Amino acid sequence: MGTFYFRAVATDGRMRSGRLSGDNEKIVTRELRKQGLTPVYVGASPQGSALNFKMPTLGRGRQRDVLFFTQELSTLLNAGIPLDRALAITAELTVRSGFRLIVLDVLRVLKSGRPLADSLATHAEYFSELYVNMVRAGEASGALAVVFERLTEFERTRDDLRNYIISSMIYPALLSLVGIGSILVLLNFVVPRFAAMFADSRIKIPLPTQIMLTASQFVRAYWWIGASVLAVSAITFQVYTRTVAGRLWWDRTRLGIPLLGEALRKAETARFARAMGTLIANTVPLVQSIAIAAATLGNRMIAGAMTGVAQGVKRGEGIAGPVRKAGVFPPLAAHLLTVGEETGHLDQMFHRMADIYENETRVAIRQFTAVFEPVVILLMGIIVGSLILSMLVAITSINDVQI
Repeated sequence: MGTFYFRAVATDGRMRSGRLSGDNEKIVTRELRKQGLTPVYVGASPQGSALNFKMPTLGRGRQRDVLFFTQELSTLLNAGIPLDRALAITAELTVRSGFRLIVLDVLRVLKSGRPLADSLATHAEYFSELYVNMVRAGEASGALAVVFERLTEFERTRDDLRNYIISSMIYPALLSLVGIGSILVLLNFVVPRFAAMFADSRIKIPLPTQIMLTASQFVRAYWWIGASVLAVSAITFQVYTRTVAGRLWWDRTRLGIPLLGEALRKAETARFARAMGTLIANTVPLVQSIAIAAATLGNRMIAGAMTGVAQGVKRGEGIAGPVRKAGVFPPLAAHLLTVGEETGHLDQMFHRMADIYENETRVAIRQFTAVFEPVVILLMGIIVGSLILSMLVAITSINDVQI
């Protein structure tokens, strides 16, 4: 008999971690299920930060790997290919060598006699809690192919929305960068050469030109102070926002930014609704679904409010009422959920809600960029125009003196 580490989901939706004695992993897994726990990981060594569940943060490459893996398995399983053979084919088709090793390891664990969900859970850095629980539900119901279809849709819609947000913000970011770069080039290289015209002259320098020359001298002499302040501020901000209080403050602050905050709120609503619809459609208990879906959220303030929603559901209040009380989602969300509860099609209503807010997120992002881009152009135009105007005023004053 040995000691095994485990990580499991309780009936209240919370993660439970610890150690349990048993002859092998199967016996430990069976004992956990007798205790009303849904095992996510059982092994001889702790799995990552097992004591504190956290939704893995995937890079763009990993997200694409998971999407490819899900699409391929969905296609192969629906074609009637056995699971082990489907995994082997997926490993062969995988382009990235690092992820191919992950797929092969999942296949190895599966062939050792463990379920696919447990095999995926050994690589929590790739496969989220939602993903593992969906697969577990599919294995229990014998509808694994259907589950992978739903996971494919879930991953694809999430990836599409993420790509849209990123692509929409690239142009405003580049515009700001080019504008700042242009101003720095003018102050560091163009203005100093222009200032040489007045170095040995007794001509009174016009006030706009004097301000421009002073700004140029300050930037050239003390640029390192500005750079140091920016670097220290960036490091301080990064360190602070990694703390619980700092992350909560930053997430709350972002939601308060005009236009952008509303877009972020709608994006989080769409993400939560898509996860809930996918989980409930696969018979995952409602309280457990809330906990898992909350872990997919990027905003800690909204995710924290889901604890109160789960408690309301456990008290028998349904989900629409607690969501309305939480006040973190747009008002329409609670009304949609009320209809979903009344009709008995809560999973469909969550998917409908996700569709609505994914579209509204795109509209909100377009509104933000439609305002932000002209503001940046106007601001940079005023600054650059002021510099050029200061030069013209100085040149005009020289001509007046010569005349």
